[in-house]
Amino acid sequence: MASENLPQGSPRRRLSQPSSSRIFPMAFVLSLLMALVLVSYSLGGSLGCDLSQNHMLIGSQNLRLLGQMRRLSPRFCLQDRKDFAFPQAMVEGGQLQEAQAISVLHEMLQQSFNLFHTERSSAAWDTTLLEQLRTGLHQQLDDLDACLGQVMGEEDSGLRRTGPTLAVKRYFQGIRVYLQEKEYSDCAWEILRVEMMKALSSSASLQERLRKMGGDLNSP
Repeated sequence: MASENLPQGSPRRRLSQPSSSRIFPMAFVLSLLMALVLVSYSLGGSLGCDLSQNHMLIGSQNLRLLGQMRRLSPRFCLQDRKDFAFPQAMVEGGQLQEAQAISVLHEMLQQSFNLFHTERSSAAWDTTLLEQLRTGLHQQLDDLDACLGQVMGEEDSGLRRTGPTLAVKRYFQGIRVYLQEKEYSDCAWEILRVEMMKALSSSASLQERLRKMGGDLNSP
């Protein structure tokens, strides 16, 4: 199943166009902010990935939504259980550097968003809960996009083709193959829901580590 592009209706914040009377003050503020960024780099190196507390709260809300989305008792789907070989040691391992951790986390959230943003997933779940989950994942991806620009730069393409990030890609590829083999049955979606709760719980641990990394890097 090919990954889908973000929908046109994605909950991205749209900024209104400034009036002509505000152009000069806004230009001054933007120039000042840019100067502060340059000073921060010159004094302390990388700004790091400083994830907000709201980012963490959205992650917790996503897990609650997944719990509420259950439509079948897992005991009815025992015959469909599968070990997807989630690369937990790689994702939660303390050896990940900040750039690697950001790459892994972004890949996990993007792949999760793609899984829940298909026509078949729309048919499988409660529409309201599913849309709230999509919105939450999308907001977290927005946060990480800023982190990618801050700490990865030219390393991004290489990190995405090797090591932990590649393991995450293969993990989600196995999930997509499983859904196809099970012909997107109700039980297959239920097994997927349980699996995604495990995966996003691990990603929440990684997000907390990143938040602490960012705080340490940005502390005087």
